[in-house]
Amino acid sequence: MNRRDFILNSGKGVFATAALASFPASIQKALAIDAKVETGSIQDVKHVVILTQENRSFDNYFGTLKGVRGFGDRFTIPLSDGRQVWQQYDEQKNKILPYHLDSRLGNAQRVSGTPHSWSDGQAAWNCGRMGDWVAHKRTQSMGYFKQQEVEYQFALANAFTICDAYHCSMHAGTNPNRKFIWTGSNGPKAANVASVVNEFDAIGSSQSGYHWKTYPERLQEAGISWKVYQNMPDNFTDNPLAGFKQYRLANERSGKPVSHSAQCPPYDESIDAKEPLYKGIANTMPDQGFLASLKQDIAAGKLPQVSWIIAPAAYSEHPGPSSPVQGAWYTQELVNALTENPEIWSQTVLFINFDENDGFFDHMPSPSAPSRDIQGVVHGKTTLTTEAMSYEYFDHQGVEGSHQPKPDGGVYGPGVRVPMYVLSPWSRGGWVNSEVFDHTSVIQFLETRFGVQEPNISPYRRAVCGDLSSAFNFKTPNNSQLPVLAGQKTKLEADRIRQLQESQSQVSRPVQQQRPEQQLGIRPSRALPYILHCSALVDAAQQQVKLMFSNTGRAAAVFHVYNRKDLNAIPKRYMVEANKQLDDIWVADHGEYDLWVLGPNGFHRSFKGNLNSAIQTAALPEIRVCMDECNKLYLKVRNDAKQVVNLKVKANAYFAPEKAWEIKTAAQEQELYWDMTEFGGWYDFSVTLNNDSSYQRRFAGRLETEQDSISDPYMGYIETVNK
Repeated sequence: MNRRDFILNSGKGVFATAALASFPASIQKALAIDAKVETGSIQDVKHVVILTQENRSFDNYFGTLKGVRGFGDRFTIPLSDGRQVWQQYDEQKNKILPYHLDSRLGNAQRVSGTPHSWSDGQAAWNCGRMGDWVAHKRTQSMGYFKQQEVEYQFALANAFTICDAYHCSMHAGTNPNRKFIWTGSNGPKAANVASVVNEFDAIGSSQSGYHWKTYPERLQEAGISWKVYQNMPDNFTDNPLAGFKQYRLANERSGKPVSHSAQCPPYDESIDAKEPLYKGIANTMPDQGFLASLKQDIAAGKLPQVSWIIAPAAYSEHPGPSSPVQGAWYTQELVNALTENPEIWSQTVLFINFDENDGFFDHMPSPSAPSRDIQGVVHGKTTLTTEAMSYEYFDHQGVEGSHQPKPDGGVYGPGVRVPMYVLSPWSRGGWVNSEVFDHTSVIQFLETRFGVQEPNISPYRRAVCGDLSSAFNFKTPNNSQLPVLAGQKTKLEADRIRQLQESQSQVSRPVQQQRPEQQLGIRPSRALPYILHCSALVDAAQQQVKLMFSNTGRAAAVFHVYNRKDLNAIPKRYMVEANKQLDDIWVADHGEYDLWVLGPNGFHRSFKGNLNSAIQTAALPEIRVCMDECNKLYLKVRNDAKQVVNLKVKANAYFAPEKAWEIKTAAQEQELYWDMTEFGGWYDFSVTLNNDSSYQRRFAGRLETEQDSISDPYMGYIETVNK
């Protein structure tokens, strides 16, 4: 893309996603209601509603959506055998690429689920190598939708805010992940125990189950109103509170104990004074879960400050029992309920996330803690203490009476990327937010708003995963340009689409495979808290390369390092907190090194060379990338030898094609700089050494200035470059 095309796209693009689109009427109504601004801060939020749906990865729904880190990502995980991350092996070592679940060709809406528990999740992720996904998750795990199958989901993303770096909390299934949503932990930080597989997920005796304190209990103690809205007989065992002894005891003492039978009594509000935890597991939506009691509470002015919604199985979006179109209808009805009273919606945030990915593929590296090998050696480093990191590894037994697998030392997470929409009057406009989040981020948002802390959240999660406040414009929320809107589906139409789809055979993987394409274009992008640095220092005598990581931003970040000379090795991860730094050493392979670094929001560095090259060892050139708050990028070349070195700097994107600069230095530092304002702060440069093609450096990412910007305008324009 040349500069002229970029400028034209930028001029059209910032609000094109929202302003030129057509949306369902439920979204139209939500967008038309302004925020009630009293303080211009998060304190203007009076209600937080959380709907957690089931089992979708980000790429499964949004790999083709424009302006997010989807199938057009240019900097991805490198795989062994020269493969790109899109080329996943099955059990016979066949390469399986993502393929379109095309509803015109068969049953796409009711695609079968895949294995999604601790053991297969760990095997597919493989400490971050992630090259044998299909072998552990089946062929359909590579299926993805386009806008025609998930029309309402695309409309939500294009109207409000979508987070494209939101991860489930564990490489595991439903119940362990949902514990993070309600308690901030799967047990280690809370009670020195662990839950990694589904267990105690239905209501039972108070003599068994989990026992650590949950976040609803902390809200109750602080006088913050809360409630779980569910149909107990049909909650798809998606309420982890049912497995905690204190909630089971409240159920037994209530006088109206609930169960999963059809005769389950409806919630009686009078019980709350005696057993306040009962409303966490009660049958609060006895109308089969179709939101009648929520609507009644809204009409009566009794919507709690914090509400959790659990959809019935057929509307949970879980592959198999549900479908995207039915989940879309349920979400639509929830939005309709909340916007029925404009005063309520003007003070409400609605988070819609997904508990885990099922087994569906997502290409992004998970910001997990550094992996340990079978000898217990940690592959990577963090700036946290060993004790603080102990909560991230499966070294803990299950609770008494549980049947959890034997601890294997695996990394809990964060896990695979999943969808997250942020709907509110403060998040309108089709934004993307690329800060790293996981399920603990929802609780962290509640902490920030209501001042009720959750000590169960581990230090690693607090460092790496933000509190979601960067997704909002609390100061001037009513200045956003609003879209033009039309159309929606009824429940009958949604159910009918499901019925028509399930009467057909499931969509098969095409014989002729090709990498999927992502919609071209940009969308407005929120400012991020990252200012990251990574540079190299070579030692020819010791045949070593040192990488140095530093973080001068406001939030911790995870650097992923892949040794492309040995991609069967465990990738190393480095978590660097704000205003801290780390370094590590790699031994060259017969003088050669090739290190590939990935970080948040397209941050990329690569370092390649040969320590046996006379030209490289005589000159010892090295490059640093610096930046300022005015979107200026500085490339500083250092030469630790006396010999003159000639380097070529090439722009790989944003500037005119093949734009290049020459730089010459000897025993002193030279500098080039560019003003990247015109390109939204995005940059991508390569540096090579004249007369020696084995020496390469590459620097790409976005300059962060604490100002909102745009998504990467080159997303989807050119092929992945990890080769």
